[in-house]
Amino acid sequence: MRQDTSMNAETGALRVPQSGTAQAAPEGDGVAIRGLGHAYGELQTIERLELEVEPHAVVGLVGPSGCGKSTLLELICGLREPSAGTIGVGGASSAPERLARCAYMPQRDLLLPWYSALDNAGLALRNQGRRKGAARAEAAELFGRFGLAGFEATAPAELSGGMRQRVAFLRTLLAGKPVLALDEPFAALDAITRAEMQEWLAGALRTDPRTVVLVTHDVEEALYLCDRVAVLSARPGRIIAELRAPDPRAEDRDAAVTDPAFVAVREEAMRALREGMR
Repeated sequence: MRQDTSMNAETGALRVPQSGTAQAAPEGDGVAIRGLGHAYGELQTIERLELEVEPHAVVGLVGPSGCGKSTLLELICGLREPSAGTIGVGGASSAPERLARCAYMPQRDLLLPWYSALDNAGLALRNQGRRKGAARAEAAELFGRFGLAGFEATAPAELSGGMRQRVAFLRTLLAGKPVLALDEPFAALDAITRAEMQEWLAGALRTDPRTVVLVTHDVEEALYLCDRVAVLSARPGRIIAELRAPDPRAEDRDAAVTDPAFVAVREEAMRALREGMR
């Protein structure tokens, strides 16, 4: 991965300067993927993949390990170029143009241990050239809305796992990009915290709508957070089913995931996953 043009390896915050903050959601950019293929040498990871993500839609990707889900996020964000096919983000197709429109949140929160929560959240703004004081002030305005009020000066080691993920997500939003690529953002959390964070993220996306592509191994998480869920086959990954989440979904997660319509779609997704692994 090229650190000079892609992303800061320590923070995960994209380095391309871009105006705008999480306080006013940017204009929506859609994602269009046509005939996508990617290989690492002789290893074909993605094959003939087609996907359309409308502006401000939230689309989930589920599939077995090694099917190319994380690679697909890197391709969308311009961190890699595909071996075949095309990717358009808001009509832009080159890697630098895609990178300028996408913010990537990896599985680990990658908070800098020597920075406070506030300074970690403001790193996306500092990478855009903002002065330290201005970045702190802008990030501080959102701490209350993200459930972080009172923890501005706290070191990452003193935050709970859920709070660390909130700081990381706030940093991602502050990058001001219209497209968010979220790679298993809650994978490291315990089941109770993960459920709480799913409910929190659903609310955050209602407040700050973005075009989102979410990778997860959790079908229930995907259906609760996303408008549509694409099921990928075993490697080489290709989309074998697209399912629309029940709508409207209750804002309360427990009510949403126990709704009979939700349960039926979840079972359909699980069947597709089993078929795709054969």
